[in-house]
Amino acid sequence: MSMFGDGLDAAVQKAFTRPVPKSAGAQMRYLVRQYKGTRAVAQMLRISQRTVERYVKDQIKKPRPDLAARLEREVKKRWQPQIRAKAKERAATTGGIVIDTRARLGYTAPIGSTDQDRIRHLTVALPPQHAARLFDAQEQGATERRLKEIAAEALKEVYFQDGGRRAGQLEEVRFTDIEHLEFDL
Repeated sequence: MSMFGDGLDAAVQKAFTRPVPKSAGAQMRYLVRQYKGTRAVAQMLRISQRTVERYVKDQIKKPRPDLAARLEREVKKRWQPQIRAKAKERAATTGGIVIDTRARLGYTAPIGSTDQDRIRHLTVALPPQHAARLFDAQEQGATERRLKEIAAEALKEVYFQDGGRRAGQLEEVRFTDIEHLEFDL
């Protein structure tokens, strides 16, 4: 499970204008329309083509838990792509993104400063350029570690350095032991 990637996806999904299909039959019909056939859906979900056809006709109503999770994930990944793109564009150009986290945060600074790591609960509005970096990295398939580094750099600039008004000699921010992480557009 990817905490940062899933958090960014959840933030974008809040912009959806219509609810995602709930029943297995409706989800399967949506995927069949997207992939233009049952064979491609069957290969993607790793089930038989006949099973896909049964879901489409509502002959099977309740999928196994692992199949239900894959089905829901694939539908959410493809649901309302234009609205998803507009929400990302808006966050990356004008709106920014809000990060709400409870984690252990510390930093590396010159000798004589208190750089002790401690649990902090932060709700910080990140400017659009940081949202753009996060979404671009996610689009390019960045690892969870890289997304965490980008978020730490953003917190360094916005929270610790206050946009350059303080802590100018701060070197790096440590962002560990994440208990809670949520993004909002």
